Amino acid sequence: MQNQPRLPVVIVGGLHSDARKEVVDRLLRTVPGSVAVHHDLATAADGTLRRLVRDSSGQLSCGEAPLVNDCACCALREDLVPELERLAADGLTRLAIVELWDSVEPKAMAEVVVAHGGDALDLTNVMTAVDPALVLPYLANGDDLAEVGLAAAATDQRTVGDTWARQLEYAPVLVLVDSDEADDEDRALLAGFDVETAAAAQHPACALLPQEADEAGVTTLVWHRCRPFHPERLYQALEDLCCAAARSRGRFWLADRPDTLLAWDAAGGALCVENAGPWLASLPDAAWEMVPPMRRAAAALDWHPEHGDCCQHLVFTSPGLDRDGLAQLLESCLLTDDEYAAGPEAWKHLPAAFDSLLDPVT
Repeated sequence: MQNQPRLPVVIVGGLHSDARKEVVDRLLRTVPGSVAVHHDLATAADGTLRRLVRDSSGQLSCGEAPLVNDCACCALREDLVPELERLAADGLTRLAIVELWDSVEPKAMAEVVVAHGGDALDLTNVMTAVDPALVLPYLANGDDLAEVGLAAAATDQRTVGDTWARQLEYAPVLVLVDSDEADDEDRALLAGFDVETAAAAQHPACALLPQEADEAGVTTLVWHRCRPFHPERLYQALEDLCCAAARSRGRFWLADRPDTLLAWDAAGGALCVENAGPWLASLPDAAWEMVPPMRRAAAALDWHPEHGDCCQHLVFTSPGLDRDGLAQLLESCLLTDDEYAAGPEAWKHLPAAFDSLLDPVT
């Protein structure tokens, strides 16, 4: 007896709930034998989440799952795979559609299906449903998810803007559910994102960032330099830089942390900076074997004879972007010629302005 083929699984996510539901309904109508699984996290405050299973004709089953460690997303992970395995085992389901709740990010759920699906499940695609008219309002929304009732856990500190940006940028496929309110500017803003990137390419050292563009009033500025930032001047400019664009991201290089690759991720006026590990130029040759091939290849394409892969590579996308003013502000934050000539040992003694945002240097 041959083994039963694995059940194809498609994940559909996105904060635009109406657009998401329309995409799922469209799949259910188009693919005979398809079934959608949705976990509603709106009841998480009561200690449970609600599971709904349906097909094109309507609801098939409904159940509840308890929270795990007071975390709705943890409970979702615990409940999702067994439900998908049950659908795979019945042999009647042709396609399983996982409809994520509003603020659940597809990356975590995709990794769960791949890691625990075994021989029963085959993750074939991840989609984010998009209403183009809502792209900019959501990116510009700096409210905490908790403030708008969309937090997935009591400790969830994400904002609407950065959650939406990651939903856009992770999915290999964006499904546009157009509306009368969407205009050319909305669509151009959406096109400014690199939507081919998934988890393997999300590290700031090798993410496929958008290219220079100017369409329908939406501008994308790609700013690349091979000189470190002065930490204090950059810190003082953060508010202006974050408010200059609807979305900005990339990697940057601080003079007082010359060996550390730092990630820049901003949306809705809120900025997240993180330590993303060492620049490859700071690693001994023997350590390169432990670096993923994609990371090595990306570094090789951008290698500087003196600094290696250390650089500034930031991308800003927004309607009405002041390209010249933004570039001038960024340039003013770099080390001057005299500061640069002092060398890395002197740079380390510059004011450590980013200690409040990053772990202290050890």
